Amino acid sequence: MAITASQVNELRQKTGVGMMDCKKALVAANGDMTAAMEFLRKAGIAKADKKAGRSASDGLFETLIEGNVGVAVEFLCETDFVARTDDFQALSKKIARGAMDLGDIDGDISAQLNEKFGEEVKLLVGKLGENMQIRRAIRWKTNGMIETYKHHQGGPFYGVMVDIEGEYTPELAMNLCLHLTANAPAYISSADVPADVIAKERDIAASQPELAGKPEKILEGILKGKINKFFTQVCLMEQPWIDDEKTTLAKVAPKLVVKRFIRWQVGEEVK
Repeated sequence: MAITASQVNELRQKTGVGMMDCKKALVAANGDMTAAMEFLRKAGIAKADKKAGRSASDGLFETLIEGNVGVAVEFLCETDFVARTDDFQALSKKIARGAMDLGDIDGDISAQLNEKFGEEVKLLVGKLGENMQIRRAIRWKTNGMIETYKHHQGGPFYGVMVDIEGEYTPELAMNLCLHLTANAPAYISSADVPADVIAKERDIAASQPELAGKPEKILEGILKGKINKFFTQVCLMEQPWIDDEKTTLAKVAPKLVVKRFIRWQVGEEVK
């Protein structure tokens, strides 16, 4: 049967797929709108399966806070061009909304979101022509406060979420997110650094040629100083504070408790 322009336009409005693909689907479905939509759905999933092995290292973060619950999602594609499309950003927001609505879950929710939105992601792959994936997603429920921050300007792109309690202000919470983005701590405090990590740093410091032959008492003092300096590089509470490098978060907010944090970079290698 002849396919009219109004039929093609109606299918395009319902699916967002290009005009030529809509016409092809209607021809294959002999003008049946429901069958044409199913044709496009299957074609999109088939395209997605073919592209699944391609590298997806661009994309964006989506965060959402409601009351004492916060979510963060890393949604990847292949290029910044696709990451900036309305379709990609709309689906990322829908995924974050779905993360918030998962129920009373606290922790990694990547598997749940991939199961829930897997087919929608594949359909968008078929439409936009790039591999995509929900790579990381987390949902936290707290008795304190959750703050988030997204850095999507100029690249690289970062997503930060922090869970705090004790004494703080909204301004301090946001500055904490900015500090995490800029300084990339690996631990909250020196008490959180594993003993094997400290031992490794100590061995590296002790192997320096200028320390050869130093008396044991003097050597111990030097090594202690080097380990303390290491803490100021990798521990949030001991790092020079973003607002004033002459002080630390531990001194600025002694009654603040940082329970946990994430600092993700879009497309970074995940250990």
